[in-house]
Amino acid sequence: MNGLLTDLYELTMAAGYFETGKSSDIATFELTVRRLPKDREYVLVAGLEQAAEYLVNLSFTPDEIEYLRGLPVFGRVSRAFFETLRDFRFTGDVFAVAEGTPMFAGEPVLIVRAPIMEAQIPETYLLAAITFQTLIATKAARVVEAAGGRPVVEFGTRRAHTPEAGVLGARAAYIGGCAGTSNVLAGFRFGIPVFGTAAHSWVMSFPTEMEAFRRLQSLLGEHTVQLIDTYDPIEGARRAAALGKPIWGVRIDSGDFVQVSRQVRTILDQAGLSDAKIMASGDLNEYKIRDLRSAGAAIDAFGVGTELATSADAPCMGTIYKMVELLSGGARRYTLKLSEQKHTLPGAKQVYRFPDHDLLTRSEECHNGADALLKPVIIHGRPVDRLPDAAAARKNAAEWLRRLPGPLEVRRSPQLTALIEETRRNLA
Repeated sequence: MNGLLTDLYELTMAAGYFETGKSSDIATFELTVRRLPKDREYVLVAGLEQAAEYLVNLSFTPDEIEYLRGLPVFGRVSRAFFETLRDFRFTGDVFAVAEGTPMFAGEPVLIVRAPIMEAQIPETYLLAAITFQTLIATKAARVVEAAGGRPVVEFGTRRAHTPEAGVLGARAAYIGGCAGTSNVLAGFRFGIPVFGTAAHSWVMSFPTEMEAFRRLQSLLGEHTVQLIDTYDPIEGARRAAALGKPIWGVRIDSGDFVQVSRQVRTILDQAGLSDAKIMASGDLNEYKIRDLRSAGAAIDAFGVGTELATSADAPCMGTIYKMVELLSGGARRYTLKLSEQKHTLPGAKQVYRFPDHDLLTRSEECHNGADALLKPVIIHGRPVDRLPDAAAARKNAAEWLRRLPGPLEVRRSPQLTALIEETRRNLA
């Protein structure tokens, strides 16, 4: 995995650690949700699979090392540092919450304990991998909840910020509860159900709408979803209904969804197609879906693209990756930031989930009657076990969201509170 996929200061610090004799120091870093995104009561953690894969495969190629040697900022760095990079591998430990777990502000979702260079360099990638997928999974959970049991299909790759963001966004959306995705590569990589039949260009490529519908039905049979709003959705519905079975249903991509869906439903039912579904797509989000349901729209499924693939109303999140303790020369030192509005908490931690609250503790504490959320993922650079796949993460998310009574208060254990106060006194 490309060692250069990081910020420059991660590598200048790594060189500094090496040159100042700190390479053998063991650092513990925590990736924490500092603040929840706008209008979010929780975040649904995703991206761990990609984070773990990165760490297990992290390395530098000879060409990458030569590139670094040529940068002016490394002009005073010894040749020995670059020789060290040739054999660089992650040999540390990682603890993390399972994908699909709802978490709250101030809670760590991933902990890295490793020689300080190995713990520092991954900061950029880990933050990007966890933050992005967590945002999309959280948005998906909100959209799925608004749909009230009607399936939601993720349609967003064409509006994602990059093609790869579309693939990973589809994965995260599935974890968040979507029924599937239009992204075929996401289906191939992660075993996610894929959906889709034809666009408006298919209809426009034939002399008549009826011919386009007939040819699509001949090709796809019971999987046919006729896109009926290229010209007139009501006439389109009549033509789709006239063809009869086999058909899965029809899709409406524009217009007054409430009124049009009701008319389309009547047309399909009168043609004996009461089991044919109506899907709506086109600039949808959780608020519009909620309003459509409240207004009694005859819609059986939703396709959600742009707003889901970009988490449009909350496209960023305050995640941080900070050192919390350091083992150097056999002595352990607890570390924290005191910056205004950016302070951190010292010491490696655990999160225990009780039915009505979360308890943030020191890592060595035990609390009966609660779920310890941070579990070992990598030990001594090797995966502990195969991580649950996207389907298992999706199931985990659904179970947690079913069990949670609502946002949970995050409390601190007395032992952690004492450590915070002691560390502050020592710094003072």
